[in-house]
Amino acid sequence: MLRHKAALFVGCALLAGSVTAHAESAYVGRPVVELFTSQGCSSCPPADRLVGRLAEEGRVIALTYPVTLWDYLGWTDTLATRENSERQFAYSQARGDGAIYTPQIVVNGREDVVGNKEADVLRELDRQRATGGFPSVEVDAVRQGGVLHVQVHAAGGYSGKQATIWLGHVLREVPVAIDRGENSGRKIVYHNVVQSLRPIGMWSGKEVEIDLPVNELARDGESACVVLVQLDGKEGPGPIVGAAMASWPLTRANALVRE
Repeated sequence: MLRHKAALFVGCALLAGSVTAHAESAYVGRPVVELFTSQGCSSCPPADRLVGRLAEEGRVIALTYPVTLWDYLGWTDTLATRENSERQFAYSQARGDGAIYTPQIVVNGREDVVGNKEADVLRELDRQRATGGFPSVEVDAVRQGGVLHVQVHAAGGYSGKQATIWLGHVLREVPVAIDRGENSGRKIVYHNVVQSLRPIGMWSGKEVEIDLPVNELARDGESACVVLVQLDGKEGPGPIVGAAMASWPLTRANALVRE
């Protein structure tokens, strides 16, 4: 269930020391780690646990996308959605390698890494931190009464570029008792499970503000939302240049890192 991919060997300094500013901005946001996983994948549980640890630490926006990749074998993933599978496919088309596998982690919408190889994931995070690949656009998601106020701040260097503002509905923690396939008999806890991801606006370097009804967003109880600002590439989704995450009750959840 696992395709090997060579790692980039750069020192793991992600969680230590000061953060280098992006060439276009002094703001450096939290990186985004997107895990594509499946209940029918025997190699996935270590990656699922890694995402859980990253989510708990809070220094990374860690998201889980259950996919239908192995459903044809009769191991139907109870959390998977077609949209999650389509996002994984779109990334492979954008990279041009066609690589779709589980567990697959995509870092900041830029590069994919084998998800159960923790050292490789941290190396890729460190490499992108060092080369200015972390999100550099400030994004806030703040509750104001019955409204979720999303603000994507202005940022230089993006004139002429187009980005989609995505809103994701996320379940914080979902335990699943698996009764079929290679993980039969195991109980796996999935963290920050993306149930839906929909576009709510566009951004091209100038400040954008969007108001959304909290009651509609919180309809499924214990949950959260994530806002991703992702450049639109010619072949598919490009780099994630801004991100914020908020839980219920909604608060100012985007920790800012400045020089």
